[in-house]
Amino acid sequence: MPVFRYEGRNLDGSAATGQIDAANEEAAAESLINKGVIPTTITVGGGGHALHFDFRALLTPSIPLEVLVIFCRQLYSLTKAGVPLLRSMKGLTQNSANKQLKEALEEVAHELTNGRGLSASMQMHSKVFSPLFVSLINVGENTGRLDQALLQLANYYEQEVETRKRIKTAMRYPTFVLSFILVALFVLNVKVIPQFASMFGRFGVDLPLPTRIIIATSDFFVNYWGLLLAVLLGAFIGFKAWQRTVKGQEAWDKFRLRMPIIGDLVNRAQLSRFSRTFALMLKAGVPLNQSLALSAEALENKYLENRLLEMKSSIEAGGTISSTASNTQIFTPLVLQMISVGEETGRIDELLLEAADFYDREVDYDLKTLTARIEPLLLVVVAAMVLILALGIFLPMWGMLDAIQG
Repeated sequence: MPVFRYEGRNLDGSAATGQIDAANEEAAAESLINKGVIPTTITVGGGGHALHFDFRALLTPSIPLEVLVIFCRQLYSLTKAGVPLLRSMKGLTQNSANKQLKEALEEVAHELTNGRGLSASMQMHSKVFSPLFVSLINVGENTGRLDQALLQLANYYEQEVETRKRIKTAMRYPTFVLSFILVALFVLNVKVIPQFASMFGRFGVDLPLPTRIIIATSDFFVNYWGLLLAVLLGAFIGFKAWQRTVKGQEAWDKFRLRMPIIGDLVNRAQLSRFSRTFALMLKAGVPLNQSLALSAEALENKYLENRLLEMKSSIEAGGTISSTASNTQIFTPLVLQMISVGEETGRIDELLLEAADFYDREVDYDLKTLTARIEPLLLVVVAAMVLILALGIFLPMWGMLDAIQG
Protein backbone atom coordinates (compact mmCIF):
# COMPACT_ATOMS: atom_id res chain seq x y z
CA MET A 1 0.00 0.00 0.00
CA PRO A 2 1.36 3.51 -0.83
CA VAL A 3 2.94 5.69 1.85
CA PHE A 4 1.82 9.34 1.99
CA ARG A 5 3.74 12.21 3.56
CA TYR A 6 1.44 14.79 5.09
CA GLU A 7 1.60 18.24 6.69
CA GLY A 8 -1.27 19.80 8.60
CA ARG A 9 -2.62 21.13 11.87
CA ASN A 10 -3.97 19.46 14.99
CA LEU A 11 -7.26 20.55 16.53
CA ASP A 12 -5.37 22.82 18.92
CA GLY A 13 -3.63 24.56 15.98
CA SER A 14 -0.20 22.98 16.41
CA ALA A 15 1.72 21.77 13.36
CA ALA A 16 1.54 18.06 12.47
CA THR A 17 3.73 16.15 10.03
CA GLY A 18 4.32 12.46 9.42
CA GLN A 19 3.52 9.49 7.24
CA ILE A 20 0.44 7.34 6.78
CA ASP A 21 -0.46 4.21 4.83
CA ALA A 22 -3.56 4.50 2.67
CA ALA A 23 -4.99 3.24 -0.59
CA ASN A 24 -5.13 6.75 -2.11
CA GLU A 25 -4.98 10.44 -1.17
CA GLU A 26 -8.71 10.58 -0.33
CA ALA A 27 -8.39 7.66 2.08
CA ALA A 28 -5.30 9.26 3.64
CA ALA A 29 -7.11 12.56 4.15
CA GLU A 30 -10.15 10.84 5.66
CA SER A 31 -7.96 8.81 8.02
CA LEU A 32 -6.10 11.94 9.17
CA ILE A 33 -9.33 13.85 9.80
CA ASN A 34 -10.64 10.97 11.91
CA LYS A 35 -7.45 11.18 13.97
CA GLY A 36 -7.91 14.89 14.59
CA VAL A 37 -5.43 16.18 12.00
CA ILE A 38 -6.48 18.69 9.33
CA PRO A 39 -4.11 18.01 6.37
CA THR A 40 -2.83 20.90 4.26
CA THR A 41 -0.58 18.90 1.90
CA ILE A 42 -0.49 15.18 1.11
CA THR A 43 2.23 13.80 -1.16
CA VAL A 44 3.13 10.27 -2.20
CA GLY A 45 6.32 8.87 -0.66
CA GLY A 46 8.06 9.12 2.67
CA GLY A 47 10.59 11.79 1.72
CA GLY A 48 13.65 11.96 3.94
CA HIS A 49 12.16 9.53 6.46
CA ALA A 50 11.96 6.59 4.05
CA LEU A 51 15.03 4.90 5.51
CA HIS A 52 13.54 5.05 8.98
CA PHE A 53 10.29 3.65 7.67
CA ASP A 54 12.03 0.75 5.94
CA PHE A 55 13.90 -0.23 9.09
CA ARG A 56 10.73 0.02 11.14
CA ALA A 57 8.87 -2.18 8.67
CA LEU A 58 11.78 -4.63 8.68
CA LEU A 59 11.71 -4.97 12.46
CA THR A 60 7.91 -5.27 12.68
CA PRO A 61 6.87 -8.94 12.54
CA SER A 62 4.02 -9.91 10.28
CA ILE A 63 0.80 -11.39 11.64
CA PRO A 64 1.02 -15.21 11.73
CA LEU A 65 -1.57 -16.84 9.49
CA GLU A 66 -2.67 -19.05 12.37
CA VAL A 67 -3.77 -15.91 14.24
CA LEU A 68 -5.84 -14.74 11.27
CA VAL A 69 -7.44 -18.20 10.97
CA ILE A 70 -8.52 -18.12 14.63
CA PHE A 71 -9.78 -14.54 14.28
CA CYS A 72 -11.85 -15.37 11.18
CA ARG A 73 -13.28 -18.51 12.79
CA GLN A 74 -14.24 -16.68 15.98
CA LEU A 75 -15.78 -13.69 14.19
CA TYR A 76 -17.64 -16.09 11.86
CA SER A 77 -19.15 -17.95 14.82
CA LEU A 78 -20.17 -14.71 16.56
CA THR A 79 -21.65 -13.22 13.37
CA LYS A 80 -23.56 -16.39 12.53
CA ALA A 81 -24.95 -16.48 16.08
CA GLY A 82 -26.35 -12.96 15.62
CA VAL A 83 -24.03 -11.15 18.04
CA PRO A 84 -23.75 -7.42 17.13
CA LEU A 85 -20.58 -6.60 15.22
CA LEU A 86 -19.30 -3.94 17.62
CA ARG A 87 -19.79 -6.23 20.62
CA SER A 88 -18.02 -9.04 18.77
CA MET A 89 -15.03 -6.86 17.93
CA LYS A 90 -14.68 -5.65 21.52
CA GLY A 91 -14.83 -9.21 22.82
CA LEU A 92 -12.22 -10.43 20.31
CA THR A 93 -10.00 -7.47 21.19
CA GLN A 94 -9.95 -8.46 24.85
CA ASN A 95 -9.19 -12.11 24.06
CA SER A 96 -6.52 -11.46 21.40
CA ALA A 97 -3.04 -12.66 22.41
CA ASN A 98 -1.28 -11.05 19.43
CA LYS A 99 -0.27 -7.48 20.29
CA GLN A 100 -0.33 -6.21 16.70
CA LEU A 101 -3.78 -7.66 16.00
CA LYS A 102 -5.10 -6.41 19.34
CA GLU A 103 -4.02 -2.82 18.60
CA ALA A 104 -5.59 -3.00 15.14
CA LEU A 105 -8.87 -4.41 16.51
CA GLU A 106 -9.03 -1.67 19.15
CA GLU A 107 -8.83 1.00 16.43
CA VAL A 108 -11.31 -0.91 14.25
CA ALA A 109 -13.78 -1.04 17.16
CA HIS A 110 -13.27 2.71 17.69
CA GLU A 111 -13.99 3.40 14.01
CA LEU A 112 -17.10 1.19 14.17
CA THR A 113 -18.32 3.30 17.09
CA ASN A 114 -17.90 6.41 14.89
CA GLY A 115 -20.09 4.85 12.21
CA ARG A 116 -17.46 3.62 9.76
CA GLY A 117 -17.97 0.27 8.02
CA LEU A 118 -15.96 -2.81 8.95
CA SER A 119 -14.07 -3.07 5.64
CA ALA A 120 -13.23 0.65 5.63
CA SER A 121 -11.97 0.39 9.22
CA MET A 122 -9.82 -2.64 8.39
CA GLN A 123 -8.41 -0.94 5.30
CA MET A 124 -6.64 1.54 7.56
CA HIS A 125 -4.45 -1.32 8.89
CA SER A 126 -2.80 -2.73 5.79
CA LYS A 127 -0.05 -4.44 7.84
CA VAL A 128 -2.67 -6.64 9.49
CA PHE A 129 -5.49 -6.97 6.96
CA SER A 130 -4.44 -7.55 3.35
CA PRO A 131 -6.34 -6.05 0.38
CA LEU A 132 -7.73 -9.53 -0.31
CA PHE A 133 -9.06 -9.70 3.26
CA VAL A 134 -10.60 -6.21 3.06
CA SER A 135 -12.21 -6.85 -0.34
CA LEU A 136 -13.93 -10.04 0.79
CA ILE A 137 -15.16 -8.32 3.97
CA ASN A 138 -16.49 -5.48 1.80
CA VAL A 139 -18.34 -7.93 -0.43
CA GLY A 140 -19.76 -9.69 2.62
CA GLU A 141 -20.99 -6.38 4.06
CA ASN A 142 -22.63 -5.28 0.82
CA THR A 143 -24.36 -8.62 0.17
CA GLY A 144 -25.40 -9.31 3.77
CA ARG A 145 -23.27 -12.48 3.86
CA LEU A 146 -20.45 -11.38 6.14
CA ASP A 147 -20.42 -14.77 7.88
CA GLN A 148 -19.84 -16.59 4.58
CA ALA A 149 -17.04 -14.19 3.65
CA LEU A 150 -15.34 -14.87 6.99
CA LEU A 151 -15.73 -18.62 6.50
CA GLN A 152 -14.14 -18.39 3.03
CA LEU A 153 -11.24 -16.37 4.44
CA ALA A 154 -10.71 -18.90 7.24
CA ASN A 155 -10.61 -21.79 4.77
CA TYR A 156 -8.24 -19.88 2.49
CA TYR A 157 -5.78 -19.06 5.28
CA GLU A 158 -5.96 -22.62 6.63
CA GLN A 159 -4.89 -23.88 3.20
CA GLU A 160 -1.98 -21.40 3.20
CA VAL A 161 -0.90 -22.57 6.68
CA GLU A 162 -0.88 -26.21 5.58
CA THR A 163 1.18 -25.41 2.48
CA ARG A 164 3.77 -23.48 4.49
CA LYS A 165 4.02 -26.30 7.05
CA ARG A 166 4.68 -28.83 4.28
CA ILE A 167 7.41 -26.61 2.81
CA LYS A 168 9.10 -26.17 6.21
CA THR A 169 8.99 -29.92 6.82
CA ALA A 170 10.53 -30.67 3.43
CA MET A 171 13.34 -28.12 3.90
CA ARG A 172 14.26 -29.24 7.43
CA TYR A 173 16.73 -31.96 6.39
CA PRO A 174 18.60 -29.94 3.70
CA THR A 175 18.84 -26.98 6.06
CA PHE A 176 20.32 -29.18 8.80
CA VAL A 177 22.91 -30.69 6.44
CA LEU A 178 23.98 -27.30 5.03
CA SER A 179 24.24 -25.84 8.54
CA PHE A 180 26.41 -28.77 9.62
CA ILE A 181 28.69 -28.24 6.59
CA LEU A 182 29.13 -24.54 7.42
CA VAL A 183 29.95 -25.32 11.07
CA ALA A 184 32.42 -28.00 9.99
CA LEU A 185 34.16 -25.59 7.57
CA PHE A 186 34.42 -22.97 10.30
CA VAL A 187 36.02 -25.40 12.77
CA LEU A 188 38.42 -26.76 10.15
CA ASN A 189 39.59 -23.33 9.04
CA VAL A 190 40.01 -21.97 12.56
CA LYS A 191 41.29 -24.95 14.56
CA VAL A 192 42.40 -27.91 12.42
CA ILE A 193 44.12 -26.55 9.31
CA PRO A 194 46.37 -24.05 11.20
CA GLN A 195 47.77 -26.97 13.27
CA PHE A 196 48.67 -28.91 10.14
CA ALA A 197 50.12 -25.76 8.54
CA SER A 198 52.50 -25.21 11.46
CA MET A 199 53.53 -28.88 11.37
CA PHE A 200 54.23 -28.75 7.63
CA GLY A 201 56.19 -25.51 8.12
CA ARG A 202 58.53 -27.12 10.65
CA PHE A 203 59.45 -29.88 8.19
CA GLY A 204 60.16 -27.36 5.41
CA VAL A 205 58.91 -29.61 2.59
CA ASP A 206 57.41 -28.44 -0.71
CA LEU A 207 53.64 -28.55 -0.36
CA PRO A 208 51.37 -29.73 -3.19
CA LEU A 209 48.86 -27.33 -4.78
CA PRO A 210 45.73 -28.55 -2.89
CA THR A 211 47.53 -28.08 0.43
CA ARG A 212 48.70 -24.57 -0.45
CA ILE A 213 45.16 -23.61 -1.47
CA ILE A 214 43.67 -24.96 1.78
CA ILE A 215 46.30 -23.21 3.94
CA ALA A 216 45.90 -19.92 2.06
CA THR A 217 42.11 -20.10 2.49
CA SER A 218 42.48 -20.83 6.19
CA ASP A 219 44.97 -17.96 6.66
CA PHE A 220 42.66 -15.53 4.89
CA PHE A 221 39.71 -16.69 7.00
CA VAL A 222 41.65 -16.37 10.27
CA ASN A 223 43.44 -13.08 9.54
CA TYR A 224 40.77 -11.26 7.55
CA TRP A 225 37.54 -12.56 9.08
CA GLY A 226 36.43 -8.97 9.78
CA LEU A 227 36.89 -7.99 6.14
CA LEU A 228 35.11 -11.16 5.03
CA LEU A 229 32.20 -10.41 7.35
CA ALA A 230 32.01 -6.83 6.08
CA VAL A 231 32.00 -8.00 2.46
CA LEU A 232 29.23 -10.52 3.16
CA LEU A 233 27.20 -7.91 5.03
CA GLY A 234 27.72 -5.37 2.23
CA ALA A 235 26.71 -7.94 -0.38
CA PHE A 236 23.57 -8.78 1.61
CA ILE A 237 22.60 -5.10 2.01
CA GLY A 238 23.33 -4.46 -1.68
CA PHE A 239 21.22 -7.43 -2.70
CA LYS A 240 18.33 -6.27 -0.51
CA ALA A 241 18.59 -2.74 -1.95
CA TRP A 242 18.57 -4.13 -5.49
CA GLN A 243 15.70 -6.44 -4.61
CA ARG A 244 13.61 -3.45 -3.45
CA THR A 245 13.87 -1.79 -6.87
CA VAL A 246 11.15 -2.46 -9.40
CA LYS A 247 13.41 -4.23 -11.90
CA GLY A 248 15.34 -6.04 -9.19
CA GLN A 249 12.22 -7.43 -7.53
CA GLU A 250 10.80 -8.64 -10.83
CA ALA A 251 14.11 -10.19 -11.92
CA TRP A 252 14.56 -12.00 -8.58
CA ASP A 253 10.98 -13.30 -8.58
CA LYS A 254 11.43 -14.53 -12.15
CA PHE A 255 14.67 -16.28 -11.16
CA ARG A 256 12.87 -18.03 -8.29
CA LEU A 257 10.55 -19.62 -10.83
CA ARG A 258 13.54 -20.83 -12.91
CA MET A 259 15.68 -22.23 -10.09
CA PRO A 260 16.86 -25.85 -10.49
CA ILE A 261 14.98 -28.52 -8.53
CA ILE A 262 12.65 -26.15 -6.65
CA GLY A 263 11.73 -23.66 -9.40
CA ASP A 264 9.01 -25.86 -10.88
CA LEU A 265 7.69 -26.55 -7.39
CA VAL A 266 7.46 -22.82 -6.61
CA ASN A 267 5.73 -22.17 -9.93
CA ARG A 268 3.04 -24.78 -9.32
CA ALA A 269 2.51 -23.54 -5.76
CA GLN A 270 2.01 -20.02 -7.12
CA LEU A 271 -0.44 -21.25 -9.76
CA SER A 272 -2.37 -23.10 -7.06
CA ARG A 273 -2.56 -19.95 -4.95
CA PHE A 274 -3.68 -17.86 -7.92
CA SER A 275 -6.36 -20.37 -8.95
CA ARG A 276 -7.72 -20.63 -5.42
CA THR A 277 -7.65 -16.87 -4.77
CA PHE A 278 -9.17 -15.96 -8.14
CA ALA A 279 -11.94 -18.54 -7.69
CA LEU A 280 -12.58 -17.31 -4.15
CA MET A 281 -12.96 -13.70 -5.30
CA LEU A 282 -15.25 -14.61 -8.22
CA LYS A 283 -17.39 -16.83 -6.00
CA ALA A 284 -17.76 -13.99 -3.49
CA GLY A 285 -19.03 -11.67 -6.23
CA VAL A 286 -15.99 -9.43 -6.69
CA PRO A 287 -15.78 -7.94 -10.23
CA LEU A 288 -13.48 -9.77 -12.65
CA ASN A 289 -10.87 -7.02 -13.09
CA GLN A 290 -10.67 -6.38 -9.33
CA SER A 291 -10.42 -10.13 -8.69
CA LEU A 292 -7.46 -10.36 -11.06
CA ALA A 293 -5.69 -7.43 -9.42
CA LEU A 294 -6.19 -8.80 -5.90
CA SER A 295 -5.18 -12.32 -6.93
CA ALA A 296 -2.03 -10.92 -8.52
CA GLU A 297 -1.12 -9.04 -5.33
CA ALA A 298 -1.78 -12.14 -3.19
CA LEU A 299 0.91 -14.07 -5.10
CA GLU A 300 3.71 -11.90 -3.65
CA ASN A 301 5.65 -12.38 -6.89
CA LYS A 302 6.24 -9.22 -8.95
CA TYR A 303 6.96 -11.09 -12.19
CA LEU A 304 3.66 -13.00 -12.07
CA GLU A 305 1.85 -9.94 -10.73
CA ASN A 306 2.93 -7.79 -13.69
CA ARG A 307 1.88 -10.49 -16.16
CA LEU A 308 -1.54 -10.73 -14.49
CA LEU A 309 -1.96 -6.96 -14.52
CA GLU A 310 -1.20 -7.02 -18.26
CA MET A 311 -3.88 -9.69 -18.56
CA LYS A 312 -6.30 -7.41 -16.64
CA SER A 313 -5.56 -4.50 -19.01
CA SER A 314 -6.17 -6.72 -22.05
CA ILE A 315 -9.50 -7.90 -20.65
CA GLU A 316 -10.58 -4.30 -19.96
CA ALA A 317 -9.64 -3.51 -23.57
CA GLY A 318 -12.11 -6.15 -24.79
CA GLY A 319 -10.12 -9.40 -24.88
CA THR A 320 -11.40 -12.73 -23.62
CA ILE A 321 -10.09 -14.29 -20.45
CA SER A 322 -8.73 -17.42 -22.17
CA SER A 323 -6.90 -15.55 -24.95
CA THR A 324 -5.31 -13.00 -22.63
CA ALA A 325 -4.31 -15.78 -20.20
CA SER A 326 -2.62 -17.64 -23.05
CA ASN A 327 -0.72 -14.51 -24.12
CA THR A 328 0.84 -14.08 -20.66
CA GLN A 329 2.73 -17.38 -21.10
CA ILE A 330 2.75 -18.08 -17.37
CA PHE A 331 -0.07 -20.61 -17.17
CA THR A 332 0.19 -24.33 -17.74
CA PRO A 333 -2.10 -26.05 -20.29
CA LEU A 334 -4.24 -27.38 -17.44
CA VAL A 335 -5.07 -23.92 -16.08
CA LEU A 336 -5.63 -22.54 -19.59
CA GLN A 337 -8.03 -25.38 -20.34
CA MET A 338 -9.91 -24.84 -17.07
CA ILE A 339 -10.20 -21.10 -17.79
CA SER A 340 -11.41 -21.72 -21.34
CA VAL A 341 -14.05 -24.28 -20.33
CA GLY A 342 -15.12 -22.19 -17.34
CA GLU A 343 -15.51 -19.10 -19.54
CA GLU A 344 -17.78 -21.03 -21.90
CA THR A 345 -19.89 -22.66 -19.21
CA GLY A 346 -19.93 -19.80 -16.68
CA ARG A 347 -18.36 -22.05 -14.03
CA ILE A 348 -14.85 -20.62 -14.05
CA ASP A 349 -14.68 -20.43 -10.23
CA GLU A 350 -15.54 -24.14 -9.78
CA LEU A 351 -13.06 -25.30 -12.43
CA LEU A 352 -10.28 -23.11 -11.01
CA LEU A 353 -10.86 -24.65 -7.59
CA GLU A 354 -10.43 -28.09 -9.17
CA ALA A 355 -7.19 -26.91 -10.79
CA ALA A 356 -6.01 -25.57 -7.43
CA ASP A 357 -6.75 -28.92 -5.76
CA PHE A 358 -4.83 -30.73 -8.50
CA TYR A 359 -1.78 -28.48 -8.07
CA ASP A 360 -1.97 -28.85 -4.29
CA ARG A 361 -1.72 -32.62 -4.67
CA GLU A 362 1.24 -32.24 -7.05
CA VAL A 363 3.00 -29.82 -4.73
CA ASP A 364 2.40 -32.15 -1.78
CA TYR A 365 3.94 -35.06 -3.70
CA ASP A 366 6.91 -32.95 -4.84
CA LEU A 367 7.53 -31.78 -1.28
CA LYS A 368 7.53 -35.36 -0.04
CA THR A 369 10.12 -36.33 -2.67
CA LEU A 370 12.13 -33.11 -2.41
CA THR A 371 14.53 -34.56 0.16
CA ALA A 372 15.22 -37.57 -2.07
CA ARG A 373 16.03 -35.26 -4.99
CA ILE A 374 18.28 -32.96 -2.95
CA GLU A 375 20.17 -35.78 -1.18
CA PRO A 376 22.45 -36.64 -4.18
CA LEU A 377 23.47 -32.97 -4.50
CA LEU A 378 24.24 -32.76 -0.78
CA LEU A 379 26.27 -35.98 -0.96
CA VAL A 380 28.31 -34.58 -3.85
CA VAL A 381 29.05 -31.41 -1.86
CA VAL A 382 30.09 -33.35 1.25
CA ALA A 383 32.18 -35.80 -0.79
CA ALA A 384 33.96 -32.96 -2.63
CA MET A 385 34.75 -31.22 0.66
CA VAL A 386 36.13 -34.45 2.20
CA LEU A 387 38.17 -35.21 -0.92
CA ILE A 388 39.78 -31.76 -1.01
CA LEU A 389 40.62 -31.90 2.68
CA ALA A 390 42.00 -35.43 2.39
CA LEU A 391 44.21 -34.54 -0.56
CA GLY A 392 45.36 -31.32 1.06
CA ILE A 393 46.32 -33.00 4.35
CA PHE A 394 47.50 -36.47 3.35
CA LEU A 395 49.53 -35.64 0.21
CA PRO A 396 52.21 -33.66 2.12
CA MET A 397 52.23 -36.31 4.86
CA TRP A 398 53.00 -38.98 2.27
CA GLY A 399 55.71 -36.72 0.87
CA MET A 400 57.29 -36.34 4.32
CA LEU A 401 57.10 -40.10 4.86
CA ASP A 402 58.92 -40.70 1.57
CA ALA A 403 61.57 -38.14 2.55
CA ILE A 404 62.13 -39.82 5.94
CA GLN A 405 62.39 -43.26 4.35
CA GLY A 406 64.78 -41.93 1.70
